[in-house]
Amino acid sequence: MSRSADSKGGEEREDRVQRAIASRVDGGVLWIARHWLALFNVLVGLYLLLPFLAPVLASAGLSTPSSLIYSVYSATCHQLPERSYFLFGEQPFYSLASLETSGLSEGQGLFQRRAFRGNESTGYKIAVCQRDVAIYGSVVAAGLLFGILRRGIPTIGLKFYLLLLIPIALDGLSQLFGLRESNWWLRTVTGALFGGASVWLAYPYIEAAMKDVVRSEEMRLG
Repeated sequence: MSRSADSKGGEEREDRVQRAIASRVDGGVLWIARHWLALFNVLVGLYLLLPFLAPVLASAGLSTPSSLIYSVYSATCHQLPERSYFLFGEQPFYSLASLETSGLSEGQGLFQRRAFRGNESTGYKIAVCQRDVAIYGSVVAAGLLFGILRRGIPTIGLKFYLLLLIPIALDGLSQLFGLRESNWWLRTVTGALFGGASVWLAYPYIEAAMKDVVRSEEMRLG
């Protein structure tokens, strides 16, 4: 066989490989465009599930995987115990004063409080705070609702979205600057409002964009 024939055969094989890769990429793009909502809901749901798994593992004595989850989520959440939900303890949430009588040393600083994950008496805290639980939970719930009603839900305007952010801004900033202390239900309500409003703003736009991707890809692929 001549060198030219070998070269031509190599080029054909390379061309087949490139076409196969392009076909898989096109198929992946179409799959994501068609199933983006389910993908979003699953990913956010998993992101929310893992913080609940941390106290389950801690209660079962599996400290290593539990500590890993706490450590990973500490990069995205303050994890202060007085602003977190607890599982497997006497109460689902605690004030700082009650925690200081149940295992947290009195007068502990911010980093020491963050490091307190719970004990057999208090139970073990979820790896994200009450507000984050509400935010991610409402994103999942609103995403599922959007899947049911997606054809009839228009997006909200940016001004209305910013209006819906006022409660979480007031509650969070006033607490941050020490003007007042929030409570579990305010953190939950304002977090849920923020998460739901974000879905209401963004998902209709994403849906329209993904439909355009599906149409253009189907036309290009014939």
